[in-house]
Amino acid sequence: MRSKNDIWMEFHISRQMRDRYQFDLSLFATNGKVILANFHATRLVAHRINSKLDILNFPEKAIKASEINAMGLIDELLHFLIHLYRQQIHPNIIEDTAAWVENHLEPEEIQKILLEFIREFPPIEVYQRDITPEEYLKGQTNGVPNRYLTIEEMFILSLENNNPAFSQHLEFIDDSSLKKNTRYLDMIKVMSDYFDTQPPPLTGHRTLMELLTESNRLHPHSLTDQLETLRKHLVKAQDNWTNKISAETPDQESDLVSPDLLYRPLSAIDFIKEEETRTPFLGANAPTQTQSYGDAEEEPEQYSPDLDWMPRLVMIAKNSYVWLDQLSKKYGRQISRLDHIPDEELDILVGQGITGLWLIGLWERSIASKKIKQLCGNPDAVASAYSLKRYEIAHDLGGDEAYNLLKNKAENRGIQLAGDMVPNHIAIDSDWVAQYPDRFISTDTPPFPSYSFEGPDLSDDSRFQIRIEDKYYTRRDASVVFERIDNETGQVLYIYHGNDGTGMPWNDTAQLDYLKKNTRDAVIETILDAARRFSIIRFDAAMTLAKKHYQRLWYPHPGSGGDIPSRSEFGMTREKFDNDMPIEFWREVVDRVAKEAPDTLLLAEAFWLMEGYFVRTLGMHRVYNSAFMNMLRNEENEKYRQTIKNILEFDPEILKRHVNFMSNPDEETAVSQFGKDEKYFGVCMMMATMPGLPMFGHGQIEGFKEKYGMEYRRSYYDESPDEYLLRRHEEAIFPLLRKRELFADVKNFRLYDFFTSDGKVNQNVFVYSNSHKGDRSLAIYHNKAAETRGWARISARYLVKESGESRGYEQNSFVRGMNIHPAENRYVIYKDHIAGLEYIRRSVDLAENGFFAELGAYSYQIFLEFREELDNAEGRYARLTDYLNGRGVYSVDRALTALRPIHPSLNRLISDEWRQKLTALRLSNKRRKLCQKTIKKVGKNHLQALVSAKDLLESKQDELLINNEYVRRLRAALRLPLFNVRYRVPAGSKKYRSIMKTINSLLAKPGGNWAILLSWLATHNLGKLATKKSDYVMHSRSLIDDWSLGSIIEASFPKSSDNSHDLGLIKILISFQNWFKKIPRRSAKSRMGKRSGLPKNLAKKIAYRLTTEFLRDADARRFLNVNRYKETLWFDSDEFDRLTDWLLVVSLIDLTGLSKASRGDVIDRAIDRYDVIYQLRAAKKKSGYQVEILLEKLKKSIRK
Repeated sequence: MRSKNDIWMEFHISRQMRDRYQFDLSLFATNGKVILANFHATRLVAHRINSKLDILNFPEKAIKASEINAMGLIDELLHFLIHLYRQQIHPNIIEDTAAWVENHLEPEEIQKILLEFIREFPPIEVYQRDITPEEYLKGQTNGVPNRYLTIEEMFILSLENNNPAFSQHLEFIDDSSLKKNTRYLDMIKVMSDYFDTQPPPLTGHRTLMELLTESNRLHPHSLTDQLETLRKHLVKAQDNWTNKISAETPDQESDLVSPDLLYRPLSAIDFIKEEETRTPFLGANAPTQTQSYGDAEEEPEQYSPDLDWMPRLVMIAKNSYVWLDQLSKKYGRQISRLDHIPDEELDILVGQGITGLWLIGLWERSIASKKIKQLCGNPDAVASAYSLKRYEIAHDLGGDEAYNLLKNKAENRGIQLAGDMVPNHIAIDSDWVAQYPDRFISTDTPPFPSYSFEGPDLSDDSRFQIRIEDKYYTRRDASVVFERIDNETGQVLYIYHGNDGTGMPWNDTAQLDYLKKNTRDAVIETILDAARRFSIIRFDAAMTLAKKHYQRLWYPHPGSGGDIPSRSEFGMTREKFDNDMPIEFWREVVDRVAKEAPDTLLLAEAFWLMEGYFVRTLGMHRVYNSAFMNMLRNEENEKYRQTIKNILEFDPEILKRHVNFMSNPDEETAVSQFGKDEKYFGVCMMMATMPGLPMFGHGQIEGFKEKYGMEYRRSYYDESPDEYLLRRHEEAIFPLLRKRELFADVKNFRLYDFFTSDGKVNQNVFVYSNSHKGDRSLAIYHNKAAETRGWARISARYLVKESGESRGYEQNSFVRGMNIHPAENRYVIYKDHIAGLEYIRRSVDLAENGFFAELGAYSYQIFLEFREELDNAEGRYARLTDYLNGRGVYSVDRALTALRPIHPSLNRLISDEWRQKLTALRLSNKRRKLCQKTIKKVGKNHLQALVSAKDLLESKQDELLINNEYVRRLRAALRLPLFNVRYRVPAGSKKYRSIMKTINSLLAKPGGNWAILLSWLATHNLGKLATKKSDYVMHSRSLIDDWSLGSIIEASFPKSSDNSHDLGLIKILISFQNWFKKIPRRSAKSRMGKRSGLPKNLAKKIAYRLTTEFLRDADARRFLNVNRYKETLWFDSDEFDRLTDWLLVVSLIDLTGLSKASRGDVIDRAIDRYDVIYQLRAAKKKSGYQVEILLEKLKKSIRK
């Protein structure tokens, strides 16, 4: 019958189907079976059928070539199992079956059945009417009677008609005519019964019938699973036959099943995967996976050493054309060349802590790519930054001359320039496509018959034409190839587009063939040339060129393909692939660069869980860590903590070489993914303080939402930098970037578990420490919209290495991980980088209990400046620790003085007793004079407090002058309720009525508001003891915390007060006590009634500046409850009103207490201050309580 290698992809197709679709007769064998010699043949069949169907309106009816291929292969595998049975068990099984049938059915019935089968599924000669069915049945094929062949074919046909997986394609094999017109089913039953009487096959099945039907029975609806099951049957038959022959006749050849045949089902499965991927392209939205390294131990460790500057690198990406356009708008002049970039911009980057500038899109780009983008609807597009004509600095960016000037300016500031290399592919109209088409993966025919190439010629080179597939322009398909026609020779090639198998092909690129040594050599020389220009090279899509993935994508080992449509047909065994590509391409690159351009940092964009392999074995200096962005954005915190733990246990050096980012050019922007508030800054803090390389996206710091396409010449959104976001970066992030050496390494990095009170680990909390040259840091971030509290007690396990060799694993307590030396008299002091507060803890408490933290939603903390102090015999650190009870102060050294007499002195000033006495003195319609005796006594108490404070500060300032100001302001406060009477304010003025309404709302009644006012009066000028300069306000504010005055102030509030909130208000009023000094002084006195107040535009301008300062101030943000919800920044309307009321009142106290102005001047200045407050209130009403609208309403008039 057939040899072991004689397996064809062919099976019967009915006459009716051949008539309907008019297949090319060359597709058919002489026996009438369609020949599916390769995947292209099955595509031709499918295309012919689909061309007759209404696929546009009913796409679900489309025939898939891979399913036709699978059906044909299943047909042949069933035949081959019968062939093996004949070889191994029963040589005459079909002949004897025919004889058995003849004993059970009449000869005329048998003849009728066989002739009907031949008519319905005719051989070529019968179909063309060259011979009759009867004549065919009497003849032979290759020495085998056609009668026996027909019986076997008919039996297999019956199995296929009973296979549910074939049900969608019954038109191919429909046996209904046989059932209707003959005793076909009876004959099949007789044959089946006979098979059941025969010896079992060597596969372990009881009967041949059980073997032939098992795949259908186990997997009735899956062609893929049926193929895999039949393949296992072949393997088992071969193994059992080999064992039998080896035992009986050791010298006899036992190989019945060729390796090629065993690979064919795997390739067919890959073909099915291809079409599932191709319909439609779904992109790369795969679920995140925890990085693990169980299989990596066998891979050699070959790290590339860092140069001194590399660990300190902080990089920012800039889309070159977009950035130049933005700079042109910012500076009001044309900035189109690299050397036009202003020095100020580089200085800004330095100030932010940026030391690496990645300029995207510097190389000369494809003209064809530009044409494609413009033909598809973007008339001002440039080519994609990753579709390169050649590796030369683009002419319109100034070429090498402009680049070298920029490079010199950047390097003089300590900024290293980074450039892209795109080694996987190059532009479809590149110099290489013109000159070296053999360097690319190509075929002589389109892989899909439906492809057409009738569109415009995209080549600007007269030597050749290039066209992409037509349906790309209408978005109906995304072809895997483009057409190249050589105008001199007429040769037509279909070159594959670059592709990573996760989505659509990159239609403006040509895929390089790395199985060819000349291709690899040419790319390496190009990389070396770039390495001599740039300090940093980023390799785009580097993982696609790792051997295992390059083979998977382009020359898949049978069973591992299916990612790129049509490539399963070009499958290759691993042995053959390794022979053509013996070593990793990237290892060749790293070794050559280390030898010829050793000062260059090599950075790989690599995903697919290859991060560790790229740095540890292939030798890249840095590698993308997309898990940082994806897992923290998705709040898959346990996954990311486990990823870090896995790295620490396998090889911590990998962590040091990660590139951590919150966005990259292929992803949505950072603010689109993380927002603009606590979650953003918590993750950004982690990015700045984790080992590795922090990388910021273009526009990330400014809060831009637009994702810049690689073809953009300019930005399309009208966006301005978010001042709020910029300020928070300045406060919280940039100082950390400037300390990069503290966080970059892994030698002293420790990750801790955070235990809650129930003893469980809260996986949403990241706690880690690091140190460098004695400086220590501790970072905490809670990546969840929830509250938690707990302790960091013990570190994760980590690998310890000495001289590159593994010494074993260690796990540290918190104090050991932080290098703290616990002792009874030793105290640990450290500073909260965000709040600016210092804390003190007993070292033994940290040793016994760990580090305690109480965290809100997305809370983040970073503690720096750790130091240890030994207590003295007086136990001053012990007393301070007990007194603070975990609270922070601006200076522990200053706070040591908080245990001295200033506390009782201050308490006498603001106690409930004295508050009642003083508020009883406030003027009203019934009381028109103050009790000077009481005022004098209060002044004496304040002077005692000042003397104590002066002693603590070792000050030489005049406390009498400061006390005199206090007394004058106190009198003014008590007199303020009669402001309208004292200054004879006209009753008819709306502004004056509003001023009095504000005063009365706060001060008309005794209670909490007077507690706030008296506390503010007692503390707002304390800073003048420290300095004569204007920064006394900052000193006054810090002394509240340094001397723990907050606890005394809170104790004075009535029980109904929100103590911490009111204390926050006092701190704000101290910080903004001079806000009114932004209002310009009048040049001369004006008479009442001659002036209505400030010009509206000026009042708004001052109100705008004041609001921006509120948003910079952490206390003010907390008081106003500034928060972001669903992309919008909100504030609390009631607290905004309360704050503006108090700002007006304290300004009036200053005006009436210290000013020597005339009555008219006082009234005019009061109106000026009210005008500013009025503009704040008016803008608030129009803002809808949204910060951005509030600022816009105030800013709008300034622009006018």
